[in-house]
Amino acid sequence: MSARTTRRRFAVVAGVSAALLLAGCTGNTPEDVEGDDAATGSGTQQAGSSNDDTGDTVTIGFSAPAADHGWMGAISSLAQAEAEKYEDIDFRMAEGTNDVNLQISQMETFINDGVDAIVVLPFDGAALTGVALEAMEAGIPVINVDREFSDPNAARVTVLGDNYGMGHSAGEYMCEQLGEEADAVIAEIAGIDNLPLTQDRSQGFADALGECGLEVANRVAGDFTVQGGEAATSNLLQALPEIDAIWNHDDDQGVGVMAAIENAGRDEFFVVGGAGSRNMMEEIQSGDSIVQATVIYPATQAADGIRLARLLAQGKAMSDLVEVEVPRLVQLYAPVVTADNVEQYIGSAFQS
Repeated sequence: MSARTTRRRFAVVAGVSAALLLAGCTGNTPEDVEGDDAATGSGTQQAGSSNDDTGDTVTIGFSAPAADHGWMGAISSLAQAEAEKYEDIDFRMAEGTNDVNLQISQMETFINDGVDAIVVLPFDGAALTGVALEAMEAGIPVINVDREFSDPNAARVTVLGDNYGMGHSAGEYMCEQLGEEADAVIAEIAGIDNLPLTQDRSQGFADALGECGLEVANRVAGDFTVQGGEAATSNLLQALPEIDAIWNHDDDQGVGVMAAIENAGRDEFFVVGGAGSRNMMEEIQSGDSIVQATVIYPATQAADGIRLARLLAQGKAMSDLVEVEVPRLVQLYAPVVTADNVEQYIGSAFQS
């Protein structure tokens, strides 16, 4: 059966955690499994079928914003590397762009070319919702990564980092460090304020701090860039003569944050980063940095999207789930990296 003939309207099923995704996208084939069910990986596959067996060749289109910082660069490079692992993927990667109209045009090209699935990290989720709906209506499953569309019908699967959980994890860590200090001065350096993901991170942070009686004394917003981080932090440091802790939403932005701190000669506080860059993990490893922790925001989201797109286009399910369809929502975990566990994460971290 060709990839084209396997297309159909996909049922809505419940979301699952990343642990299931990472385990479920690869097969675990016992030696005693034989016959068609073991080889086809069909939607009615039996336990023990292998999703990694080569199947019908499928064409997957991929579009993401420009790789203008480390995390976004890792998103695209890891997606391409994942596609290259499979002989049965014809991978078509559009040029990274922060131009919404150009990204819409890229999606339209994929639709016109009749690709079997599209994986997209939108520069602006709301702006790309319309063209994603067009793809879905054309029978092309869309995998929405990181920045959500404004209509859930615009994607067959949405792969997200846990932005609320990321903020909550940062807040929990600060509560562990400062919970006995009721007057602790905590500062927050957010990313782009009008993005829902930024708002979710801030809400999670505030909620966690509230659980131990702490609150944010001053909050500024950069724009997920080095320059924006440096400017926002300079303003923050001028506004607060004494600080106990800073949470910075984004480690790429954190390069500017650290530059501003160094320029100001301040070191009376500790810093918790966000996203999990190698730079910040090396600061943690050093043992003599103000950076004590960073909260992971996985750069593997689009790579997971590629795997899911392949399963959908080939009519497969996730082999470690009982469900016979790929789930609709996958949300990845946001662990805190400290000196105690940094060795576990630094090998796969991205460079800012």
